[in-house]
Amino acid sequence: MTRRVLITGGLGFVGHALSLALLNAGFFVRVSSRRAHSPEPCGVEFFRVADDGLTNWRNGLKSVNTVVHCAARVHVKDEIASDPLVAFRTVNVSSTLELARQAANMGIKRFVFVSSIGVNGAETFAKSFAADDEPSPHSPYAVSKYEAELGLRALSAETDMEVVVVRPPLVYGPNAPGNFGSLVRWLEWGVPLPFGAVTENRRSLIALDNLVDLLLRVIDHPAAANQTFLAADGEDVSTADLVRRMGFALGRPACLLSVSPGLLRSGASLLGRGDVAKILCSSLQIDIAKTRELLNWTPPVCVDEALRRALSRGHP
Repeated sequence: MTRRVLITGGLGFVGHALSLALLNAGFFVRVSSRRAHSPEPCGVEFFRVADDGLTNWRNGLKSVNTVVHCAARVHVKDEIASDPLVAFRTVNVSSTLELARQAANMGIKRFVFVSSIGVNGAETFAKSFAADDEPSPHSPYAVSKYEAELGLRALSAETDMEVVVVRPPLVYGPNAPGNFGSLVRWLEWGVPLPFGAVTENRRSLIALDNLVDLLLRVIDHPAAANQTFLAADGEDVSTADLVRRMGFALGRPACLLSVSPGLLRSGASLLGRGDVAKILCSSLQIDIAKTRELLNWTPPVCVDEALRRALSRGHP
């Protein structure tokens, strides 16, 4: 039987890369997006999602075995919503569960939900996050992802549709958005960066290639059914080490200033960027033992190779 997959958010950073990988692996691939259709590789179908959130998914789900739900309202740098949690819930909870209900009604076998490590919490201290830890979502975005997970679990219990949850941390790769993209631009411009003393923290990241490989694995692995998996590269890095290695991959040695993490946090807070400083100075470590053991999965790309690919194939 042909493996047939619908990828929501199929024109996005993760969704687009996943669609190419699935196509190369012999899948039938359909992608959906609210954005206008852009040219896709031969063999990939496109399904336009309604802007009002009231999409009838029948044609998008037709003849599909699996849904990989990548679409989401993500962190917004300059939030304009009067109540961010309501805005996140509208897209990440209500729209997700409506899609899942329609999928279950049409007999879809498996629903893969790309969630967030933020469901586990904002930072780690003595112990790494594990897949079956008690959730502690720390932001409106993370709360919405956790609520979607709960709704999907309840729906799965009522139907025959299997649910798989994957929680990645920051995803980096060619043309990565967000904080990683900002670091790339600063390194390109030769901007002195005050992270030279941020050597004691440890953060788990995941390369785009590694996340795509994991999503390929959970699409039809029997042991993945109704499980939650954490995703990471398997090597944790300090902020200073990461920036140095990014500079090496770019061929532009990083100019790092040694500013104490405490002073860095204080200064960033005064500038209204305390959230960014917290991410750069704190630890967030992920234990992927369950992912490795249950799925017999190992991240195929090491951090240095992933950085080389990310920064040599094109970047912001």
